[in-house]
Amino acid sequence: MTHFWSSRRVLVTGGFGFLGANVVRKLMERGAREVFRFRSTDADLTRLSDVQGLLAECRPDMVVHCAARVGGIGANMRRPAEFFYDNLMMGAQLLHESWKAGVGKFVGIGTICSYPKHLPIPFKEEDFWNGYPEETNAPYGLAKKVLSVQAQAYRKQYDFNAITLLPVNLYGPGDHFDPEISHVIPALMKKCMDAIAEGRNEVTCWGDGSPTREFLYVEDAAEAIVLAAERYDSGEPVNIGAGFEISIRELAERIQRVTGFSGRLTWDPSQPGGQPRRLLDTSRAEKAFGFKAATSLEEGLQKTYAWYAMNR
Repeated sequence: MTHFWSSRRVLVTGGFGFLGANVVRKLMERGAREVFRFRSTDADLTRLSDVQGLLAECRPDMVVHCAARVGGIGANMRRPAEFFYDNLMMGAQLLHESWKAGVGKFVGIGTICSYPKHLPIPFKEEDFWNGYPEETNAPYGLAKKVLSVQAQAYRKQYDFNAITLLPVNLYGPGDHFDPEISHVIPALMKKCMDAIAEGRNEVTCWGDGSPTREFLYVEDAAEAIVLAAERYDSGEPVNIGAGFEISIRELAERIQRVTGFSGRLTWDPSQPGGQPRRLLDTSRAEKAFGFKAATSLEEGLQKTYAWYAMNR
């Protein structure tokens, strides 16, 4: 698809972030010549004037909206208002102003957290509205869910080509290891490596270990986004996942082995464990634009550990 990208100006919000930087790299590998990204210190997407100025300066043919206020269960519980407001305002203003500026396509990145708390496994896109999200991250999930409605509304009224992708939990090199905002894989990896460094023989994990999750390596997620940007032009949201389910307990044991931590894993059931189960039906993504995850969890954990061991 080199010709496709060589003729387009692409703005990637969050382009220096964990996911966005991988999307930018994938675009460059495909021959994109004009890819624009910026730091949050240069433009605040919750400010309308900054959004308008950014679009006027870049004049993109396509916007890939990777910027988001994200974090693990703890961060979502401590800052629910920020997670709702920032994600809603960034996305709503950017999509509206992109339409006004004549952008050809808008790629919105949603979240698995928008799905209802209790659903049959695997989650299908048709069940997206069949209940309320899990409470600990509902404000974040609902803000992203509203943006998917906006995309469909602008498609219906203005024929604006806005799509929504719903990725599962991401991980990989460059992830956030700060315990204030980290998700479960970097949080557990840091706990194990800190215990080794400090000579401790015990690591405490949140919950009872029974909830299940699906994890997608960040490079695979970026590949899915670029494929969808090239090939998908429908208003229906699309699940982006790896197609497997693992309990948090088993995940912690795998991370223990990868990091070489030989002590005990203990569980604190007084802390929240989040949604009981998560697993996506990814058949729509494979059928619509040919995406299938390529990186196994074992390989991804090894690469993540190697990166963190070098950069911590």
